[in-house]
Amino acid sequence: MEFNEYLQKLFSIGKRTEELNFFADAAKLTKTEFRLLREIVAEGEKGKNIISSELARRLGITRSAISQIVTRLEARGTIIRKSSPTDRKIFYVCLSERTYAIYDEQCKQANEIMDLVLADLGEERVQALIAESEEFIAALGRARKVYAHNSAR
Repeated sequence: MEFNEYLQKLFSIGKRTEELNFFADAAKLTKTEFRLLREIVAEGEKGKNIISSELARRLGITRSAISQIVTRLEARGTIIRKSSPTDRKIFYVCLSERTYAIYDEQCKQANEIMDLVLADLGEERVQALIAESEEFIAALGRARKVYAHNSAR
């Protein structure tokens, strides 16, 4: 049986997008590490801390994998674990001071790359692509629900 050509093209686009390296100095942080740090920063921007199990949920990886990443980053001085003042069993994952500088630099690099894309394609085309992609993903989700409902009969 042949796989739908549209799905093949979509999967190919997704794979090629995932393989893009937005960071000039990839040795500093992997994509997963960068995403992990972004989640820590996002919580910090709300005035909150985050625990490993929540990081695992947000990144869609196992708690064991998060534990390995956190341990590796802690050994490199990238992050620190802080104990909760109210519960001795809870440890928050926080960025070290030095890591904030690295994170900011890699964000700057990614933003500069996107600025070049915007200059190449134009903001209107990029916004249209994002809007169409969101609409397409929503349509796929609806179709999947209809299919599941019809298959359950």
